[in-house]
Amino acid sequence: MRYYPELAGPRNRAILADVVVVMLVIFFAWLGLMVNDTFDDIASLGRGVESAGNSVQDGFEDAGGLVEDIPVVGGALGDAFTDVGEGTGGQTAELGNSGEEAIEDTARLLGWVTFALPTLMVLLWAVPRRVARVRRMSAAARLLGDPAGEERERLLAMRAAFGLPVEKLFPYTRDPIGALAQGDHEPLLRALFEDAGLRLPGPSRS
Repeated sequence: MRYYPELAGPRNRAILADVVVVMLVIFFAWLGLMVNDTFDDIASLGRGVESAGNSVQDGFEDAGGLVEDIPVVGGALGDAFTDVGEGTGGQTAELGNSGEEAIEDTARLLGWVTFALPTLMVLLWAVPRRVARVRRMSAAARLLGDPAGEERERLLAMRAAFGLPVEKLFPYTRDPIGALAQGDHEPLLRALFEDAGLRLPGPSRS
């Protein structure tokens, strides 16, 4: 498999495109963490409510412990204070704990959504194009091979003259058909190879 073009310009552009995709994925991961942390900070409200509820419950339980030693009515008063503490502070603490868990679950969900959706869109756009370019370069490297041999050069030059768009041929020769007729195959071969991201082999063409 040929993952990058041989030519410096196309190779640098391909590497830059891959780096941009990786950096975008890293950025979206960071953004997801920031969203998660931001919403998770709101969970401190639930923790505050839970702490307050526990404090109220502990206060009533302490008061119940103090009155338990009162003759005749101490036990009933202690149980009453304990029940009131559980009914007020305990329920408040449970409510705060439930709110804290709900906020934390929402923060995680929003963080994952913030990361996953744009990452998926970027990958769905970039990966198929990248795979197609790799396959095209690999197939071109196998099919073109080394154009050594007069007949093979002529056939590949014909492929370039009749198969490549005019705007891709003009940087190499202003008269592709004339170059083919005169046996001047090198500019046509160079256009064909470089269009596939390959360097024309041969010491005289390096």
